[in-house]
Amino acid sequence: MLSITNRLLWQSRWLLAVFITLFTSLAFGHGMSEAEKQLIIEGGNLRYIWIGASHMLSGYDHLAFVFGIIFFLTKFKDIVKYITVFTVGHSITLIIATFNAIQINYFLIDAVIALSVCYIAFNNLDGFKKHLNIKAPNMLTMIFSLGLIHGLGLSTRLQQLPLDADNLLLNIISFNVGIELGQISALALMLLLISAFRKRQAFPTFSKVCNYLLILAGAYLFLMQMHGYEHFVNAQELSSRTETAQVAKMDAPDSDWTDTIMVTIPARGDKEYKLGLVKGATLNYEWKTDKGVLFFDLHGEPKGDNTGYFKSFDKNTKAIESGSLTAIFAGTHGWYWKNNNPFPVIITLNVKGAYTRLDLPTDTNITKPAPVNNVPAHDTID
Repeated sequence: MLSITNRLLWQSRWLLAVFITLFTSLAFGHGMSEAEKQLIIEGGNLRYIWIGASHMLSGYDHLAFVFGIIFFLTKFKDIVKYITVFTVGHSITLIIATFNAIQINYFLIDAVIALSVCYIAFNNLDGFKKHLNIKAPNMLTMIFSLGLIHGLGLSTRLQQLPLDADNLLLNIISFNVGIELGQISALALMLLLISAFRKRQAFPTFSKVCNYLLILAGAYLFLMQMHGYEHFVNAQELSSRTETAQVAKMDAPDSDWTDTIMVTIPARGDKEYKLGLVKGATLNYEWKTDKGVLFFDLHGEPKGDNTGYFKSFDKNTKAIESGSLTAIFAGTHGWYWKNNNPFPVIITLNVKGAYTRLDLPTDTNITKPAPVNNVPAHDTID
């Protein structure tokens, strides 16, 4: 018996090393790159399912929490009951927060989720009775409550995607379906792992080691997320100062600009603005929003092309941008903006260079561009 216990303790050192290596590499890996956002735009709801599943399968904090929930559950009906409560909890906040564009800093919400991993492992070790001399809170109630917190984390990630205002509910459902598919896949592997050890004599030692590792992992993740939050705040302060200086520069009168154009993007909507450029022509530009950030795609479409082809020159998510573009072909060139905010955003666009205006301004909005011999890649401005 002693040799088996010693072997498990020795193996746990390797398990701890794997935990630390995995969490160090993934602690900041929940973000969404611009390339992934573009895949979502092009792939539709199937992409939302895929990204939901991959998020859950790479979501070490969510997986660790689920692992803690099922550790001492031996009956199938109990496993279904507890996992269902967790699923209902995170689905509620996922839907409500996404519909109302409620976002919490992802470092902070992930830090709280890390603490929920510590909580579930502490409860598994009967810590409330042994160390605090109190009765543990009702497990179902706590799992539901912590599920609500996990749902906020999922919603924060979902809102990084270019959501479609007209299909928002379908986007959310598709993402949540992916989450549940990923959760079921991971759950099956966890049950196999636990079942392999449950009938062994050393299972009590194995369970104790695993739950202490969960506490260490949760504490480690908490510190990593708070460290990330500190750097995020510092970066935001620097970015704010830089952006303030840029906005002040843009607000200053500049007689060099040929045109100043106002474009209004509706809440959770999108629009395009295009200019006509001949090959080799240079366009200088700068634009800013009155509030909030927008996903944008600066692109061009060759004159006379009817295939729907377009060339992207720059894609990002920002509130202010400036630069120049030299046309590599004759055709229409301009911006596609996607507003994921729950409020309309007004863009002030300044341009100068060798270009042709394809619109006629009325008040602060842009009228429909004059027809050109090409097929636009995105919906044009109404």
